[in-house]
Amino acid sequence: MNKKTDGQTMTEKIFSAKAGRRVTTGEYLLLDVDVALANDITAPVAIKEFQKFGGREVFDPDRMVFVADHFTPNKDIQSAQQVKLVRDFSQAHGIKNFYDVGRMGIEHVLLPEQGLVKSGDLVVGADSHTCTYGALGAFSTGVGSTDLAGVMFTGKAWFKVPEAIRVELFGNFAPGVSGKDLILHLISLIGVDGANYRAIEFTGPGVAQVSMDSRFTVSNMAIEAGGKAGLFPVDQWTRAYEQERGIEVELMDADADAVYSQTIAIDLSGLEPVVARPYLPSNGEKISVLEKEEIAVDQVVIGSCTNGRMEDLRQAAAVLKGRKLAQGVRCIILPGSQEVSLQAMREGLVEIFINAGCAFSTPTCGPCLGGHMGILADGEVAVSTTNRNFVGRMGHAESSVYLASPMVAAASAVRGIICGPATLGIEQE
Repeated sequence: MNKKTDGQTMTEKIFSAKAGRRVTTGEYLLLDVDVALANDITAPVAIKEFQKFGGREVFDPDRMVFVADHFTPNKDIQSAQQVKLVRDFSQAHGIKNFYDVGRMGIEHVLLPEQGLVKSGDLVVGADSHTCTYGALGAFSTGVGSTDLAGVMFTGKAWFKVPEAIRVELFGNFAPGVSGKDLILHLISLIGVDGANYRAIEFTGPGVAQVSMDSRFTVSNMAIEAGGKAGLFPVDQWTRAYEQERGIEVELMDADADAVYSQTIAIDLSGLEPVVARPYLPSNGEKISVLEKEEIAVDQVVIGSCTNGRMEDLRQAAAVLKGRKLAQGVRCIILPGSQEVSLQAMREGLVEIFINAGCAFSTPTCGPCLGGHMGILADGEVAVSTTNRNFVGRMGHAESSVYLASPMVAAASAVRGIICGPATLGIEQE
């Protein structure tokens, strides 16, 4: 990283804009944040620390966002108390961006959807998947709850400008392949610590072939490779997405002569569906290999902050339409927000899901973290569109979770074994 160059990565450009001067990797900066986020698990810790040290007013109630999504609707007294604490604090401090049952969504689906984060923003969140907003060309990263308490006081946070890995995309997805397969493939290449304290920046002509919903999926799982952030350029597709929310943004991409710590080239047309075996997201396996093993499935989960958007539900519905779940398979559909729920109803997707034998839920993180609404028992196998498959992640320590795309998850629910949509004679664009 000692090469002298005038070019900057996306990461350097965003930090330079926030610092008001040109910055380089490795610098430590104390910067104002545009958005500070927490949920019903992490916000109570931050609030208690804020109060413990005499906090009277948050730095800016309009830049604070609290989302009750992990254990909501509340599963027990403890979770109800947690949310009540956040609810009361939000009301007392004039935090209008508090999202509760009926208004809620899964935080990393909700914030972009509602225009609460935008391209070029500097965002911190007391949740590791805050990196999702890199899909918009924002630098967003997870922090601890006590760190967030400091942000609640000052509106500022310390950052070390990270190096970046360049992932150059070219080609186009084959039918039945999506952004989930891209990120699982990348994590399998570099490992769960391959991007430790580095940003991952996606560039190249293939970026234009990655839909906005798929970009959110890819950026969401940058943390599963250890990345501080997962950034896409601000292109015409980003601009159109932002304009739908009344936000005008400038196009932005890394400079051609920017210096990266590593460059990885991926041909999208050469990818096939990828499934991550237990117990790491890096254990990626091609679906053509897994299908031969005929791994029986007990439960399928489609949704979460990774794959709970409209594109995901449409892909799942295309597989499930006119079909039934295999005997003994449970399938839970988790829309990412109330808006996604409404649109799924308008398009008739909910009817498809229910006719197939699925359960259609209110937006919640629920089973993703082994919270509620779909916990696995001893020895059970799940195919899930969520982001982690660690030991005991979704329930019993002896259960197993395979991470997959909505198309693979839906096809597996129909067949009762892990498989891709092609086994059902389906080829999806």
